[in-house]
Amino acid sequence: MKSQTSDSGIGAGDGVFTRLRDLQAPWAWSFAGAVLVWFGIVGVFGFGIASNVAQTALTYGVFMVLVGLGQMLVITSGVGNIDLSVPSTIALAGVIGMHVMGGSDARVALGVAAALGVGVAVGLANYVLIRLLRIPPIIATLSSSFIIQSIAITQGRQLPPPPPALGAFATGRFVGVPYIALFALALSAALAVLLHRAVYGRRLSAIGQNARAAWLAGVDVHRTRCVAYVLCSMIAALTALLLAASSGGASLDMGVEYMLISIAVVVIGGTLVAGGKATIVGVWGASMFLYLTNAALNALGADAGVRAIVYGVLIVAVTVAAGGKTAR
Repeated sequence: MKSQTSDSGIGAGDGVFTRLRDLQAPWAWSFAGAVLVWFGIVGVFGFGIASNVAQTALTYGVFMVLVGLGQMLVITSGVGNIDLSVPSTIALAGVIGMHVMGGSDARVALGVAAALGVGVAVGLANYVLIRLLRIPPIIATLSSSFIIQSIAITQGRQLPPPPPALGAFATGRFVGVPYIALFALALSAALAVLLHRAVYGRRLSAIGQNARAAWLAGVDVHRTRCVAYVLCSMIAALTALLLAASSGGASLDMGVEYMLISIAVVVIGGTLVAGGKATIVGVWGASMFLYLTNAALNALGADAGVRAIVYGVLIVAVTVAAGGKTAR
């Protein structure tokens, strides 16, 4: 009788701990951090300034979301997979897109197609270096970024302004919500369906967890990973057009700050660094957290170097914390 009571108690305790673990969703911490930082801004600068910062976060923080969604796909494909060519892809796609559009509304669709073509080409080139030449992803994408940036420099002279229609979309709002935020939400929903409802998403997750087991189960590992790199570069290309439209034109350095940020929002948002588990909601939470942190540091007079240190410390802290949970 005593043993039955004891077993029942253990089972009940396990159930409680299981429910507690379910509540500790990784993405929840990023949203909690964003809320705490916002209240900190309220305490230091007042509610009016904090409200304006929150509104701008829905515009400029969305760019962090977009690059993070692309990087998330690559990181989910397995340990060691990362794309460091995102900044140079943004530069080249923005330059090519603005050249093709020529400032004309009638050529917007053609410019978008050209930018997406740049994304496809970069993604394929990156994976060719990784697969055929057997270069580690971090080296392959970093090396390709120098080549891509050099090509962008040759094309980055006398750029026309963005078409008025594209500029209106990048700066417009619907019921107070920026169009680009709605676009990012739609893209997030599409990726959620791809990752959690489509066959491709299950294959990508399986490869990230154990590539050899996925291969033995009949999954085409290299094709699946190649698609992840291509999608990452295509999302970076779309981000380039929106950045150029919102800032009044493309520039060669407009993607520089997104190399570290694209990794930070993925890691802080709860996506496993070792691969196999993507968290789209976490990318949003981490992007808002980092944008608000960036805004607070700017208001306090911190330079770009200090912000980079903060991002690096946050990535290390979250990675160590995630590693500790896995070990336990």
